Amino acid sequence: MNAPIKQQTLLPQALNKTAEFIRANQKYDGAIPWQAHDKLDPWDHCEAAMALSVAGYWHEAELAYDWLAQHQSHEGFWHAAYFFEETSKEKKISAASARDLCETNFIAYIATGVWHHYLITGNIDFLSRLFPVVERAINCILRFQHCEGDIAWAFNLRGQAENDSLFTACCSILRSLEHAILSAQKLDKKTEKWRDAWYKLHRCILTKPSRFDRTWESKARFAMDWYYPILGGAYKKCAAKLRIESRWHEFVVDKLGCRCVNDEPWITIAETCELIIALVAANERTKAQKIFELIHQWQDKDGGYWTGYVFRDKVIWPEEKTSWTAAAVILAADALGNISPAARIFTSPSTLLEML
Repeated sequence: MNAPIKQQTLLPQALNKTAEFIRANQKYDGAIPWQAHDKLDPWDHCEAAMALSVAGYWHEAELAYDWLAQHQSHEGFWHAAYFFEETSKEKKISAASARDLCETNFIAYIATGVWHHYLITGNIDFLSRLFPVVERAINCILRFQHCEGDIAWAFNLRGQAENDSLFTACCSILRSLEHAILSAQKLDKKTEKWRDAWYKLHRCILTKPSRFDRTWESKARFAMDWYYPILGGAYKKCAAKLRIESRWHEFVVDKLGCRCVNDEPWITIAETCELIIALVAANERTKAQKIFELIHQWQDKDGGYWTGYVFRDKVIWPEEKTSWTAAAVILAADALGNISPAARIFTSPSTLLEML
């Protein structure tokens, strides 16, 4: 890639190196894999692109969204994962290779990424150009919304949905649906169908727990199931604060961060950063700031952040530094410090709540 042309940003100096770490992982065509010679998935690719937008690398972020536009199927989906050959030509392989599934929250997340980039840049031409991609993606995943409101977590290439839904995934989709609606409104497009889908999904998230984890063990032990409805905009601030308080003791480890699951001695930096954003959303800025100060112990010299730390064994594990972990740090910094015009994208209750 050419030398970066960086827009002005208030990103702290230490995190400029983190943004450079993400940019160094980006391929010439815009693809952002987890790390060198690793896979790309559409959700984490968007997360990394969002961090580039916050850091002022607008051109590189737009390359990332263009990569998604170029690799979207006619039906509107992306595969769950892409692997890269030595020639840098991509090879479509599902993360669940035996079944080749497409994950609905991965597909919807481009709506969040595109709206985020628009909020930062104000580039209406970009929003207009990417909107058809967003529209196809959202319409694709809404094919798999159950009459109860939940959206199947995945479907196969024959268009058959998996017979279950994931709570965290549906919370992520809830926010992406909102951002798709906001994009459509900005471009004077109709939104009635998407609004109806949002209301059904929101009601399901809040009142129908039996619609999730129907065919496997409950995922409630995962931290994401705890804080993700807050990131998804499902709660107003008072309710968000109560949800945080209800399980704080299960997940937060003093002087380290947030456990990935409540019964394992493993803290993860990405989950810790997402918790920080949820704390800001719950008006718990003091707690958010204290936890944010902890995560920098996991930064390496190249600006990247280690994925996690097993505190029982006092060992970094796994020994990897992913682009999406680095991105989560930058997005947490933005939520705390109002670095960009998109700082409140996950910390404000959904605008649609006002109409309930």
